[in-house]
Amino acid sequence: MADTQQRLTGKRIAFLAADGVEEVEYTQPRAAAEQTGAEVHLISLSSGEIQAMNRDINPAGRYPVDRTVDQANPADYDALVLPGGTVNPDRLRMNPAAMSFVRAFFQQDKPVAAICHGPWSLVETGMVNGRTVTSFPSLRTDIRNAGGNWVDQQVQVDNGLVTSRSPNDLPAFCAKMVEEFAEGRHVGQMATA
Repeated sequence: MADTQQRLTGKRIAFLAADGVEEVEYTQPRAAAEQTGAEVHLISLSSGEIQAMNRDINPAGRYPVDRTVDQANPADYDALVLPGGTVNPDRLRMNPAAMSFVRAFFQQDKPVAAICHGPWSLVETGMVNGRTVTSFPSLRTDIRNAGGNWVDQQVQVDNGLVTSRSPNDLPAFCAKMVEEFAEGRHVGQMATA
């Protein structure tokens, strides 16, 4: 049992998020990573704090940023999480440094987990091309137009890329995220995209 609880000991996980992140899509995966032994850093566009939201419109908690995307080095992390909320990934995909940060995880064959609207960053970076992913249903056309195969499933895994549709899928998403992150690098992460 202790082995299962500490599967991510020694791993550093980057959570890339900005103002507008859906609170539960940040806090539950973060808790799952920390409870299994990972060191977690919140990476964002600016220093200070980010404002989380509930259902995109109701202000929730504020969370301290550990590093800005300009300060963070993807080589320092073992995996990446992209939480959703509609506003958060829309802000991220407009920032070239944030998109370079995301792309680097694929180039380094590191696992990535994205939930709800989080896959917008994958669309922006070209990382859904040739992959089977899921997301919030409104991203279906964006994913298909970017060369991805969109499926309506609770959780989808494609060579180290874990995706889910919504907060309702968080238990399955967190379990698969921990599993894939524990496995480590997935050789050919870029080749699939």
